Amino acid sequence: MKDSKVIDSLQMPLDEALRRRICSGLERQQRLVMDSQAFRPAAVALVVLEEGPGAKLPGIDPPPIWSDRPAILLTRRSATLRAHAGQWALPGGTIDPGESAEAAALRELREEVGLPLGMAHVLGKLDDFTTRSGFVITPVVMWAGRVKSLVINDAEVASVHRIPVSEFMRADAPLLDAIEDSVHPVLRMPVGQTWIAAPTAAFLYQFRELCIAGRAVRVAHYEQPVFARQ
Repeated sequence: MKDSKVIDSLQMPLDEALRRRICSGLERQQRLVMDSQAFRPAAVALVVLEEGPGAKLPGIDPPPIWSDRPAILLTRRSATLRAHAGQWALPGGTIDPGESAEAAALRELREEVGLPLGMAHVLGKLDDFTTRSGFVITPVVMWAGRVKSLVINDAEVASVHRIPVSEFMRADAPLLDAIEDSVHPVLRMPVGQTWIAAPTAAFLYQFRELCIAGRAVRVAHYEQPVFARQ
């Protein structure tokens, strides 16, 4: 069963009203853009789609039938990757020379999970986030709607999960942990019986606050756990 602290009021369908709500949130505050000259630019796709068959994750009850509730597409990275193996992630990767963040996120989304979205599906961008591993990541928010099937690239992705947006509205989120080498805490977002760490958790938290709750918030100052810095 789900944690009793989960906020169950968010039962809205994935419809035009939610799309407008997300777009309004993205327009609410000026986006924070980081100087990428000393870092490698990267982009990730924060895709909003129907929950469908469910998250397939312990602690999140599967829907009895196909669910039209809003969800966010997350992956677990392959254990064979050289960097960030086995970690939670949004589909994404390095931005190629001359490529926009939107184009890079769309390309990586297609390569990793076989989802062929286009520029018309892009709603906007969240704040840039500079990682300890030397990247400036731009999160690109996309609207996918009903997606019946996904094709996983086994070389990069171990599993794919449709996490309902309501799971990120939990009263026990975010989790903030002190760390010895920084004045800023590590940010984590609980999901089911596990949790997701920054930087992915930072994008999810800002999406929750800006696009769902309607509250302005910055996340670039949050720290990453040591294991996520390689």
